[in-house]
Amino acid sequence: MKRVLKPKGLVDASDRYSQGILVEGGRGLLFIAGQTASDRDGNVVGVGDIRAQARKAFENLETVLKEAGLGFEHLVKTTVYLTDRSYREEYNRVRMEVLPKDQRPTSTLLIISGLARLEYLIEIEAIAAF
Repeated sequence: MKRVLKPKGLVDASDRYSQGILVEGGRGLLFIAGQTASDRDGNVVGVGDIRAQARKAFENLETVLKEAGLGFEHLVKTTVYLTDRSYREEYNRVRMEVLPKDQRPTSTLLIISGLARLEYLIEIEAIAAF
């Protein structure tokens, strides 16, 4: 159903993300809204701490996946928004700890000037295939 593509003409980034994922014959797609470092009451977790916010955003992403009976291994695409380039390394550390090594999704990372709340440092949206 899902095959990771590693084109010879592109850098092998498979330790961080997949260059492409071909999905055939699956049952469906799950589109996940951007997840931030908010708890269930709307409080921001880890104000000023990118590592804590990245962990919480991934936890929230996992909560949506689990609600659909899925896991991180079903992710095929993530789009990550960071409010500062200096957060990239800490975000990547958390990402490498959380996502399955042999099932890393394709990924786009954007540095932007701000998110919906001033306290947010990161937002992650995703697509899963199953």
